[in-house]
Amino acid sequence: MTTPSTALARTVVTALRGSGVREVVLAPGSRNAPLSFALYDAAQAGGLRLHTRIDERTAGFLALGLGKVTGRPAAVVCTSGTAVANLLPAVVEAAHAGVPLVVVTADRPARLRGTGANQTTDQVGIFGAFAPTLDVAAADLDELLGFVRTHDWVRPVHLNVQLDDPLLPDDDGWDGGDVPTWAVTLQAPDRDVAELAPGPRTVVVAGDDAGPPARQLAESGSWPLLAEPSSGCRTGDTVIRTYRLLLGTELGDRIERVVVFGHPTLSRPVSRLLARDDVEVVSVRHRGTWPDRPFAVSSEHDGVRVAVADDPAWLEEWRLADRSVGRKLDRLLAVEPDLTPHEVAGAVSRSVPPGGLLVVGASNPVRDLDLMVAPYEVGGRRKVIANRGLAGIDGTTSTAIGAALGRPRSSRAFALVGDVTFLHDTTGLFLGPREERPDLTIVVVNDDGGSIFATLEQGAPEHADRFDTLFGTPHGVDLASLCAAARVPHLRVDSLPELEQALLMPNGGIEVVEARVRRDNRRELDEKIRALTP
Repeated sequence: MTTPSTALARTVVTALRGSGVREVVLAPGSRNAPLSFALYDAAQAGGLRLHTRIDERTAGFLALGLGKVTGRPAAVVCTSGTAVANLLPAVVEAAHAGVPLVVVTADRPARLRGTGANQTTDQVGIFGAFAPTLDVAAADLDELLGFVRTHDWVRPVHLNVQLDDPLLPDDDGWDGGDVPTWAVTLQAPDRDVAELAPGPRTVVVAGDDAGPPARQLAESGSWPLLAEPSSGCRTGDTVIRTYRLLLGTELGDRIERVVVFGHPTLSRPVSRLLARDDVEVVSVRHRGTWPDRPFAVSSEHDGVRVAVADDPAWLEEWRLADRSVGRKLDRLLAVEPDLTPHEVAGAVSRSVPPGGLLVVGASNPVRDLDLMVAPYEVGGRRKVIANRGLAGIDGTTSTAIGAALGRPRSSRAFALVGDVTFLHDTTGLFLGPREERPDLTIVVVNDDGGSIFATLEQGAPEHADRFDTLFGTPHGVDLASLCAAARVPHLRVDSLPELEQALLMPNGGIEVVEARVRRDNRRELDEKIRALTP
C-alpha cells in the first residue's frame, strides 16, 4: 500500500494526463517530492515529457512557451512558499494572453496553515482571478478531472496539493497508471458573424494572436492589413509593412472604418487611430482575462466577413505608398555607418525558413521587427510569437526555449531580444546535462541598456543628465563570459555581413549571437524614420 502523499501525487499526475497535459516543467523541492517521483515514473512510461529547471520563474515561462506553440496546456510544478510566488509573472502573462497553463503547487497540510510552519503561506487563491484554485487534500480523481476539464483552456488553473509526511514513495515505482479517456463533448457556441458592406475606406488591424481570419478578411475585402509581427497573419499581398509610418500621413487620415483582430499593443499610431471619433471600429472578440477593448467600439462580433470585395483602388494606394516608404527606409539604414537594430531585426526575419519559429522580445526588438519584416508568402508561414499579454521582458529566453522544445526538431528556431531582456532571464540558459537542448539561435541586440526609453518622453534632451541613472541603466556586462558560464556557444558580430553569416551557419543546440549596436543615436535614428513619407 502506498503512502497517502504518494497516492495523492499519482492521482494528480493521472488527472493531468487525462486532461491532455503532455509537457510538464518541474522546479525541484522537498514538499513537492511526491509529485516529482510520480512525474518521473509517468515520463519513464512514456505518458509525458518532463523538463527540470532550477528556478520557478524560468520554469513557469518555459511552460508558457510550450503552451503557446502547441495549443495544449503545459503544467509547471513547484514546492511551497516563495516558490509559488515566483510563478506569478508567467501566470499573469498566460492569463492576459489566453494561453493554457496548469500550475501545480505543493503545500503543507491545512492544519499547519497559520502556525508559522516552515515554508508555509496561504497559497489558496494566491493568483487571484488569474488562475482559479482547487485546494486538493484527497485523491479524488473525478474532482480533479472535473475542475481541470471544465475550464476552456484560455486561462491558467491552479491545483494546490496538500502533501503530508512521509514524502517519499515506499514501493518500487509506478507504471504511470491508466489514463482516463478525455470524453468531453464540446458544443460549438452560436457564433455571431457580422457581414460588412463595402464602401467605407477600411483597414484591418491584426494584433497579437489575431490568426489567419484577419488575413482572410483583408483579402476578401481588398483592404490593407496592418499586422503586428506576432499576429500570425503577416502573409500575402495585402500586408502593409510600413503602416506605422503611413498612419501619420494623409492616407491614414482618410480611414473611415477599422476591423480589429487580436490584441494590438505595439503602436501609438494604431492606438490614436482606434481612438478617433470619426472612425467606425468593428471588434472581433479575442481571448484573455480582459477581453474588452481599451477604446470605443462601434460593434463587436465573434467573426466578420465580407460578401463583395471593395474597390481595389484603396488597397493599391496603400501598396504604392508602402513600397515608396519601404525603399526610403532601406536606403536610410544602408547609409548608416554602424549596424542598426533595425538591420538586425530584418536579418533575423529573413533567416527564418518556412515552418520555422521566431520568438521576439518586448521593448525595441518587436517594434524594429514590425518595420523590417517583409510579408511572407501565403503557404510559407513562419510561427512568430511574443509575450504580448502584458508585454513584459521577463522570462523571454525561457519562453523561447519552451517554444522551440514544443516544435518539431527539424524546424529552425530563433529568438530576437534586447540585452536587458536577455539579462533578465539568465537562468533560462542553465540546463542540466540530461535536459534536452533545442536548436535555438538567440540574437541579442546589445546597446548596453534600456534604449527604448530614449525614444519616449523620458529620453528628451532636457532629461539627459538623469537619463542613464533612471532609465538607460548601462550595465557593461560581458555576455561572452556569461554564456561561457552557462556553457552556451557565443559569437559577437559588429556588421550586417557578419550577422547574416552567423545566422546561416548555426552551431546546433542553444547558441547566442550578440549583435553590438550604438545606444547614443537611437532617438535620432527613430526621428529620421518617423519623418519618412511616400
